[in-house]
Amino acid sequence: MADTATTASAAAAAASAANASTDAPPFQLGKPRFQQTSFYGRFRHFLDIIDPRTLFVTERRLREAVQLLEDYKHGTLRPGVTNEQLWSAQKIKQAILHPDTNEKIFMPFRMSGYIPFGTPIVVGLLLPNQTLASTVFWQWLNQSHNACVNYANRNATKPSPVSKFIQGYLGAVISAVSIAVGLNVLVQKANKFTPATRLLVQRFVPFPAVAVPYIKGHSLLHHREKISAFTTSANICNVVLMRYGELEEGIDVLDGDGNLVGSSKIAARHALLETALTRVVLPMPILVLPPIVMSVLEKSKRPY
Repeated sequence: MADTATTASAAAAAASAANASTDAPPFQLGKPRFQQTSFYGRFRHFLDIIDPRTLFVTERRLREAVQLLEDYKHGTLRPGVTNEQLWSAQKIKQAILHPDTNEKIFMPFRMSGYIPFGTPIVVGLLLPNQTLASTVFWQWLNQSHNACVNYANRNATKPSPVSKFIQGYLGAVISAVSIAVGLNVLVQKANKFTPATRLLVQRFVPFPAVAVPYIKGHSLLHHREKISAFTTSANICNVVLMRYGELEEGIDVLDGDGNLVGSSKIAARHALLETALTRVVLPMPILVLPPIVMSVLEKSKRPY
């Protein structure tokens, strides 16, 4: 009885210390640190998710973070633990460990590694005057990276054989490379374009659907629907093919307390759709702005 009372007192003291912390909001296990009802709160939340500093967390620090969260869950926190420490521990765990398997995600495929490992690939995609071989290489590398990120961060509540990963990977890479090469061939055969317009369109091949509004008056407008479909399919194919098992078997659905209430294919469809949309929207600033800036600079250098 004495030991039980002592443990309860220690847990209460630790919880009191955490709640008294003024440098962070009260900690909630499994919940976002920042309010999701405002744009700024959601912005801060996603900055936490992609924070590349978590790539340098040591194995010892990871074990400490996991243990701290376990102590909080079981009410055995040591005295003096603050909200900031708890939020930091949860950030580290969520950045490194898969939420379903609790296994470490390979560093290049973590969400926190998407920018540092993906930026060199984006630079390669935007290189001017690419040959067929270089186009195939950069598209293969880009879609391989995307496929591995999609698979590493999939819903893993149900087991999935490696053969499905291989099938999805081959389908995603072949479809994306075929789209990129097909667009390049289309541009090369577009004899009605001036050399300057052809170069502009080639630079937009990584994201051709967004290029259309900037070349009004040219015959490429007749291909608007086809090019938009190319771009959308390249991104959506990768997500759907790599996570097709979720559509077939559904994903686990939990209630507000984290209890399993069943499996749902509808929830899986919504999850994949939202993920696919982010693959289309998020690359826009990186893949669209540089070609526009380069074209404006080139025009400014031309003699009148």
